[in-house]
Amino acid sequence: MKELLRTNDPTVIAFVTALLTGEDIACFTMDVHMSIFEGSIGVLPRRMMVRRADLFQARAILRDNNVEFEG
Repeated sequence: MKELLRTNDPTVIAFVTALLTGEDIACFTMDVHMSIFEGSIGVLPRRMMVRRADLFQARAILRDNNVEFEG
């Protein structure tokens, strides 16, 4: 799995998940339960992961939908 993006905005995570699922790209959100350690204030970012084979297409989908990401 490769990191596609990192954000602490839950709406971006939901939007990207919907975009990728609609294109049959499997994705996985890591660090979801870190709020237990941070006190539920949303400071720590979550990572959206995709398979290495899907990374190029997933990045193209994010660019086409104006989702900012590093990489």
